[in-house]
Amino acid sequence: MAALRAFAAFVETGSILGAGASLSVSHAAISQQLRALEAHLGLSLLDRSGRAMVLTPDGEILAQGCSDGFASIARAVALVTGAEAARPLYISPTPSFAAAWLMPRLSEFRAAHPGINLVLNPTADLVTLSPGGVDVSIRYGVGGWDGLDDELLLETSMVVVAAPALVAGHDTTDLTRLGELPWLEEVGTSESTRWLEAKGVMGGLRGVLTQVPGNLMLDGARDGQGLAVTVRAFVEADIQSGRLLILHEDALPGAGYHLVTRPGVPRPALRAFVKWIRKAART
Repeated sequence: MAALRAFAAFVETGSILGAGASLSVSHAAISQQLRALEAHLGLSLLDRSGRAMVLTPDGEILAQGCSDGFASIARAVALVTGAEAARPLYISPTPSFAAAWLMPRLSEFRAAHPGINLVLNPTADLVTLSPGGVDVSIRYGVGGWDGLDDELLLETSMVVVAAPALVAGHDTTDLTRLGELPWLEEVGTSESTRWLEAKGVMGGLRGVLTQVPGNLMLDGARDGQGLAVTVRAFVEADIQSGRLLILHEDALPGAGYHLVTRPGVPRPALRAFVKWIRKAART
């Protein structure tokens, strides 16, 4: 363990001297630990041929393992010592999910858990979940994000919708011809923009394109200002009432919003949120 910690310190600081300073030992002791680790494993972890030592491919693999392992230990220590108790629960949903699904229900969680402070940061980016950072992400897809745990929270297909008056008299059976009509697109990269690009719609777009925040896109679609791509769950009531028509639907098994967390023991605030949102998704 001492040799692994010395190796991890070298990776973190980028030098023998830096590793020694971070562990309060001499640089000679760090060098001895690194050579002992290589001898024990029978592998070359460091390339010493240049002016500065760099990691070999085997060293890169071990460095990632050490980073994950020591981070997990630090997280467990923080959990048992209560250091994480006062930190707000950091939630990172997509903007569309936050506006259309999470925010209308979040007051229920606050009422049930008034002692848990929240940080809600909607973003389309695939954020990094790390100790002391983002606790849980809510992403659209079919799951399978490397190194993370995920479970399907809300299964729903992707749909192209429009107000009936906007598409009256137009051939809507061919997805590529829909590029002639005005479109509404969420600002930034989102589940809808990625879908449009994958289907080749953006390349054939000839109508007016208006980019708006996610919480305004569906309002614009209902008003007949353009076609919009969204998930069916968010517009089901509009479809049933006839306010919006489905022009195209793309249903994949397992596609929908997934709850994404780090492996390991969740802290109490995260456990409470996961339990609540699972129940909310079933009702």
